[in-house]
Amino acid sequence: MTSETKPTLEEILPEALDFPRAFDSLLLATADAAGHPHASYAVYLADERGRFHIYISELAAHTANLRVRPEASALFIEDEGQAKSLFGRKRLTCECRAEQLLRGAPDWEAVMDGFVAKHGKLMEMLRGLQDFHLFRLTPEKATYIRGFAQAYELSGEQLGHIRHINDKGHQPSSQDTAEALGSTA
Repeated sequence: MTSETKPTLEEILPEALDFPRAFDSLLLATADAAGHPHASYAVYLADERGRFHIYISELAAHTANLRVRPEASALFIEDEGQAKSLFGRKRLTCECRAEQLLRGAPDWEAVMDGFVAKHGKLMEMLRGLQDFHLFRLTPEKATYIRGFAQAYELSGEQLGHIRHINDKGHQPSSQDTAEALGSTA
């Protein structure tokens, strides 16, 4: 693929699905019973089906929020220092269904073994704390932004379907704006 050739949807889909692999934590947004939002971050572990697992304390607002509203938004975003433009940072935002995995269940043990393998002694210690809880976040829909006028929606089983959100791109009001956005409108 040359710099002049636009990537196909078939090329963009695996790029979008692989994007979270560059991160050890995700930005997490939840809401409480009254709908008040809360944002923070959590260390996560992905599985082969593209689900994200977080192990969080009862002291974290997210724990109570996920128990009363089992939905969350997970954000993975390009580091500011690596981005070509702060306004066009690559990012993947996933709308997720959340479920708590109960301590001692086979899935709980397998995921926690993965956390320990990846994060070592600290996870071994945290694993035994009874006020920590494991949640599985299953993405149901996602938006992948590659840059200006490069927004894609992912949906379906394991986010296996992709579509360009707006094939017209941004509509500049002037040639100066077009040049600033990196297009030649």
